[in-house]
Order: sequence, then C-alpha cells, then structure tokens
Amino acid sequence: MAIPISPNNTTTKGDFLHALSLSKVVYKDITLIPGETLYFFLRHLAKVFHLKVEDLEQVYNAKALWADGAIVPDTYRFTLGISAQNLMGYLLKHSQEHYQKLSEQLLGNYDPKKWQQTLIIASIIQKEAANAAEMPLIAGVIYNRLKRHMPLQMDGALNYGAYAHSKVTHERIATDNSPYNTYKHKGLPKEPVGSVGLDAIKAALFPAKTPFLYFVKTKGGTHKFSVNYKEHVRAIPKF
Repeated sequence: MAIPISPNNTTTKGDFLHALSLSKVVYKDITLIPGETLYFFLRHLAKVFHLKVEDLEQVYNAKALWADGAIVPDTYRFTLGISAQNLMGYLLKHSQEHYQKLSEQLLGNYDPKKWQQTLIIASIIQKEAANAAEMPLIAGVIYNRLKRHMPLQMDGALNYGAYAHSKVTHERIATDNSPYNTYKHKGLPKEPVGSVGLDAIKAALFPAKTPFLYFVKTKGGTHKFSVNYKEHVRAIPKF
C-alpha cells in the first residue's frame, strides 16, 4: 500500500502512522480436527474469514478428489480478506501433496483410487475408536467383516456431513437410506465420512490381525472386542 506524501515531498507523522495501521495484515488461525466433516469445517471457515459457504463449496467441489476427507487435519493460518478461491485452493493443493508424499512414504507409491479406499476405512476408524491404541483393532474388525461379506454395521459411518455430531439412534438407522448406512448396505461407503488423522490412516493400512468381528462400547469409553455374535451379546449387558 502506498503511503501518502505531502506537497513538499515529506511525510507527516500522522500520515505515516495512519498508513502503517492500515498496512498491518491480520491473520487468523483455523483448525480442522480429525473426524470433523467438511460440512462443519466449511461453515467454520466462512465464519472466521467472512466468506460464503457456497463459494467455498464451489471451489472444493471443482478441485477435490473426494466428497469429504480431502483436507488434512491441521491448524492453518490465513489473512483476513483472502478469497474463497485462494483459501480452498491452498488447502486442497497442500493436502493433495501431503497425502501423495505420505502414501509414497508408507507404501512406496501413490494411487489416488487406492488412497481413497484407505481414507474411507480410516474415516470410519476415526469415528469409532476411543483412542489411537484401538484403531488397529477396529481396522481389523472392518477387514474381517469385509472378507466375510458381512455388513459393517458401524454407527460412525452415519456421522457423515451434517450428522457429524448427532447421536445415532435406532430410528436413524432405520430411516437413513444413504450409502453411508452400513447397516443397510454391505461394503464400504463410496466416500470418506470425515477428515482423518495419521493414526487412523496407519491403522487402515496396517490393521491388527485378530479374529474379532464385533465390539461394544464400555462404560469407560473404550471397547470390548468379541470373536462371535454370542460372545458379543453376552458383553452388551455389562456395558
């Protein structure tokens, strides 16, 4: 920004201080936490940076490889006044480069379609696990059920989009006909159900090898894992 000059080519102290105050760039931080959905993150972005959700959605839909989960969870810093195009463009470019590098580090190559499946599984793990230690166990259950052509029947998959923070009820399971309802549809959803952290990604790629097919949440918030349905049913009343 240009600083105003007086007619005699000198800058007054008042003009200088005024120009300096106007030239200060204001930065704002924004954090995407693992498990959060694009629906809520876009609304947070719009509020913090005074943008329109529709503009952010338009850029995301035009550039993102997946309907959700394409942005890496992290804390980002942008200037106030940034455009939706530049903000979302940076997030997607940074995330795509990050995921490609991560895939090459962990797998030795990068295949967008295979990585999408990794993110889908990781996003369900992210929603279901009580902690990082449980993630490989839950990943093992997912793969065991897929191998046996069993429906996943996981509540976390129903915490997609606007339902990210909603309790999954019996009524919701019965009435939700989306591809995210793994009680009604076998296999994986076609898209990630939210953002995913590194621990969930590693669990999806390197699941624990166990015979477990079921798990139930305990009073302490962790999960009890079971090999068969009879054992699972016996565990439910305890928790």
